[in-house]
Amino acid sequence: MTQVDFMGKAKYFSSLSGALVLASILVLVFVGLRPGIDFTGGVQLTIFYPTGTNLTNDALRSYLAPFVGEGTAKSTLYVQSVTADREGVTLPGKIVTIRESSEELKARLREALARPVAGSGIPEPAQVNGLPDISVTDIGAQVSREIVNRAWQAILVAMAAMLVYIAWRFRLRYAVGAVAALIHDVVITLGVFALFRLEIDLPVIAALLTVVGYSLNDTIIIFDRVRENLKLSKKTPLRDLINRSINQTLTRTINTVSTTLVPIVILFVFGGTALRGFTVAMLMGVIVGTYSTFYVANPIFYWWTLAAEKAKARR
Repeated sequence: MTQVDFMGKAKYFSSLSGALVLASILVLVFVGLRPGIDFTGGVQLTIFYPTGTNLTNDALRSYLAPFVGEGTAKSTLYVQSVTADREGVTLPGKIVTIRESSEELKARLREALARPVAGSGIPEPAQVNGLPDISVTDIGAQVSREIVNRAWQAILVAMAAMLVYIAWRFRLRYAVGAVAALIHDVVITLGVFALFRLEIDLPVIAALLTVVGYSLNDTIIIFDRVRENLKLSKKTPLRDLINRSINQTLTRTINTVSTTLVPIVILFVFGGTALRGFTVAMLMGVIVGTYSTFYVANPIFYWWTLAAEKAKARR
């Protein structure tokens, strides 16, 4: 069995975790998160071209950028390829989604797509009853401020419930370590999103919740092994028992992380812009979640136990 002295390095890595959490909080406060279209609303255009048209998403995005102010803080533009049947003929098309909405913007975009600038390389759209096959749809914010507030309240209630449940099944010191690791994971992941100006949308929220469950499961498995070893070796120093427990579950942890990271990395590389936020959240969450299990949850449990034993000895 592998023998790695995890607890011997806990002081250094815990200091690193504290610095990363502090830096993430500062970035979140002074830079802030960038809400996606699910939170802000916007406009969506669907346009179809004649059969055989070869138009890349990047080319269309570059063409529309000057019309929507792409690159500014106010606008974000996404392009997705689609197809549609028109009287038995399959036409290629594009869906353009913009995180901004106004009558002026919609008119500007419709004009830009209906009569492309000469020499731009953008073809004219297919015709339906003599008119360009373009549709414009307003997208309302799927998540209102009230829902966002309730979501944060639900997360806090869930963490409080986890704290109570783990304290009941194990002890309070285990519960505090597990919940601290969860907070550590979420704060650092959100800090990365704020630092690199990545958008927060519904898939990202789903990824964060998945990461919370993943990290908690990994922590509980090690805590359960610690509890078993405490019953079997009561005279062994706690630090050695924690090291033994982590090493006993290390193969399982490595296998789980590896098999989880493979599809995430594939999605990150080949998933495109639409899945970028989701894959970054999953990638950060799995890596940081595994790290926090070793160097946040277990050290907190260890230091709490030592403090409790010293307090008991003084009494």
